[in-house]
Amino acid sequence: MAVKSAFRKDDSFIEQFLRLESAGGILLIAAAGLAILCVNTPLSSVYKLLLDTPVEFRVGGLEIAKPLLLWINDGLMAVFFYLIGLELKRELLEGELSDPANIILPGVGAIGGMLVPGLIYAYFNLQDDVAIKGWAIPAATDIAFALGVLALLGSRVPPSIKIFLTSLAIIDEIGAIVIIAVFYTAQISFSALFVVVGLLPVLYILNRRNVTSYSPYMIIGVIVWIAMLKSGVHATLAGVLLAFFFPIRDRKNPDHSPLEHLEHDLHGAVPILFCQYSRL
Repeated sequence: MAVKSAFRKDDSFIEQFLRLESAGGILLIAAAGLAILCVNTPLSSVYKLLLDTPVEFRVGGLEIAKPLLLWINDGLMAVFFYLIGLELKRELLEGELSDPANIILPGVGAIGGMLVPGLIYAYFNLQDDVAIKGWAIPAATDIAFALGVLALLGSRVPPSIKIFLTSLAIIDEIGAIVIIAVFYTAQISFSALFVVVGLLPVLYILNRRNVTSYSPYMIIGVIVWIAMLKSGVHATLAGVLLAFFFPIRDRKNPDHSPLEHLEHDLHGAVPILFCQYSRL
């Protein structure tokens, strides 16, 4: 999981709080409680207006115009999935999941977690032509809340449990994204997907050439995210793809892990993403 930093004497209260392993979970639950309060009081209209606020980005002929809610879902959560992807890669290459036998259980759990709820939903809604279209809704695991609850427990949760849940949730989430892309995307832009596929070899070359600077990966990552967004496929998948190409070891200095260093840098930002994500 995310690298835990020691407190420094010159840290402010907020900085010390964000360094806590449970910070993300605390912010998540607090923000979720505030959202529930807003949507069930006269503040609901203001809350809806906030989430529906149009946010636009335009460069020449490139335009991304979405309400604030979708910028959170497709934008901020892509960064969250980037961090989760980094952690999963580290576990797959150097951690407990480096043994293929340890991947079987979370893999089976993720498949069962998608298949069984979907079948139960379909069974009860088979005769309703409208409701049956929502069969994939119970198939997804809310990874942010799942990890947020674990974060609240901090070091009391064994690392193996965290790794298992993280692996299961990521496999489940990727499966849900594939389901959305195949069954719920009205129109897929294959030209945008071609851009994504064309940039993956560039990321591979950067990795093989031992490029450990963040900048090239971030620039290409933004382009991949935009192309994924325009393709009609869930843009958060771009975060996972980018994470899997970031180098875990500096071949010139094997004791240095660029991936773990980046995890550490992102750890302070993720509690804020947890907070932004917990909306209804």
